Amino acid sequence: MAKIIGRKGEITVLQSFLSMDSSTFAAVYGRRRVGKTFLIRNVYEGQFTFQLTGLANVDLSHQLTNFHAALVNYFPDFEDQPIATTWFQAFQQLIKGIELLPKTGKKTVFLDELPWLDTPHSFFISALEHFWNSWASARSDINLVVCGSAASWIINQLINNTGGLYNRVTHPIYLEPFTLAECEAYFKDKIPSYDRYHILQLYMVFGGIPFYLNAIDPSKSAAQNINDLCFKARGKLRNEFEKLYASLFKKADKHIAVIEALAQQAMGMERQALLKAAKLPDGGNTTTVLRELEESSFIRKYHTFGKNKNKALYQLTDFYSLFYLKFIKNNSPYDDDFWINGLDQPNARAWSGYAFEQICLLHLPQIKRALGIGSVQTQSSAWLGSDGYEKAQIDLLIDRRDQVINLCEMKFSIKPFTIDKAYSEDLRRKIGVFKDSTKTTKAVWLTFISTYGLTPNVHAQSLVHTSLTMDVLFDFS
Repeated sequence: MAKIIGRKGEITVLQSFLSMDSSTFAAVYGRRRVGKTFLIRNVYEGQFTFQLTGLANVDLSHQLTNFHAALVNYFPDFEDQPIATTWFQAFQQLIKGIELLPKTGKKTVFLDELPWLDTPHSFFISALEHFWNSWASARSDINLVVCGSAASWIINQLINNTGGLYNRVTHPIYLEPFTLAECEAYFKDKIPSYDRYHILQLYMVFGGIPFYLNAIDPSKSAAQNINDLCFKARGKLRNEFEKLYASLFKKADKHIAVIEALAQQAMGMERQALLKAAKLPDGGNTTTVLRELEESSFIRKYHTFGKNKNKALYQLTDFYSLFYLKFIKNNSPYDDDFWINGLDQPNARAWSGYAFEQICLLHLPQIKRALGIGSVQTQSSAWLGSDGYEKAQIDLLIDRRDQVINLCEMKFSIKPFTIDKAYSEDLRRKIGVFKDSTKTTKAVWLTFISTYGLTPNVHAQSLVHTSLTMDVLFDFS
């Protein structure tokens, strides 16, 4: 198989199951296209006792026919056996096949796209529960690994199951998108000519999603790739948005309504404002929609500095979704070079600034290490407030246990950023409003995070405590 990038922690955990003296039940979950199946197949290549991938949008009989084909592939003696008519029968056949094997060594059973197997009225969960509780868990040699793109299904039906599978998943493993450092390692051999600025541009559109990054053409620049994949009539990711949500959520229209509403507010929205914008009722079903989007890493719920927990904000964090709604959704299918021709437009610059801020928020551990506070207890948040006269907004502040608050300004530019007199005055005003409003007694240090650092001048020297470049975001430690 292709070389795997990063994932060192997850690989170590998955490999450890093979040497444990008890059976294990691992559920690997995460956003669609993040590389769950690739990871599992890479770790256990050539070691599967049985492997099954669910089929999308088919009924029970087709799923069981697919199961039988997989069974025969691993246990040829079952070729003449009838196809199971229930999942209970199917799992019993699998048990019989495994029991014919030598008793030495771990038996790895991999069930991929598990939510697709759980068709209506199929009692799949009950059968899986019976398989694990009545047989697999009683042995010491079963390594059951399951995964699926619908993170909310994995969490609700398996990890947080309140029935027969309650507390049965021994190892939940959440697979996150690549960090910038992992993206850099991914491109090292494929596109060695790409510098960090190019990688940053791609991350702002595609995030750290391996499937998207794999579509990059190494002979073209980052901007050309974005243009071709997202704006060409047959671009691979031009219509990814609808497929993405439809594949993850039943009745995805409510989820999309939330995403579209949040795309209009960079800082995020409180629940009631969000529901009004998305035209959704305030009830349990909407709460489920928000939770599913949060668990699938499309949105995040966070608290602003100094506000109570009831004032939490929901914010869109999926890079591709934001880019799609900002630029692709309403783009003419005949404007093949939209992105190339509009790189310097104000809306593109505004989007790039916001996307860079989101990248910084996703790489807070790297920022903390660069500030020398990796081991200091901190709380990171945004802030929006007023001193009674003026309002101010801070997109990232780091409240430290050592009596310091870092107010972070994040700027994306193609060269060192220059703080001029007008901007320096605005920064002083913002810091003043924050101090007067919060009444903080902590030291307030202005931290700048930018692509290429700051132009040395009197304003930067008198205002900025620490200036960080994009290089700190690529830290692999």
